[in-house]
Amino acid sequence: MTKMKDQLKSISKSLVSLSKQVDRLTKQATELQPAKKAAPKRKAAPKRKAAPKRKAAPKRKAAPKKTAAAAKTTATRKVAAKKAPAGKKAAAKPTTVLDTVFNVIKRSRKGASIAVLKTKTGLDSRQLSNALYKLSKKGMVKTPSRGVYVSN
Repeated sequence: MTKMKDQLKSISKSLVSLSKQVDRLTKQATELQPAKKAAPKRKAAPKRKAAPKRKAAPKRKAAPKKTAAAAKTTATRKVAAKKAPAGKKAAAKPTTVLDTVFNVIKRSRKGASIAVLKTKTGLDSRQLSNALYKLSKKGMVKTPSRGVYVSN
């Protein structure tokens, strides 16, 4: 026990001498460094010049008048663009998540399971469960068994 006390005393003495050395070195370092100059005051930012006035854009000239032949071709293009492609009717795409889920359920004969709904709609499970909950609250969908949904 006395050995430990002696060792602790010697360590504390060496620490005290080390701290004195550190103090001396810091004093020397501060003396060697030139005194810091006070930071110069910043000048106020120069005032911005007023933006030069923009010139008015030149007026556009009127487009040349179309001939009767040119008018007919543009009219036929517009009519052709409005017509649906011949042979197949354009399928109306569902606009909402509820519509897509309900259409898949409506097309199935024995009802649609969650796995089938996930693959056909491409929705994740959270979106699908929210849509099914809303459809069931609206009374559009029934659940004859767990995980199977049938339209009313």
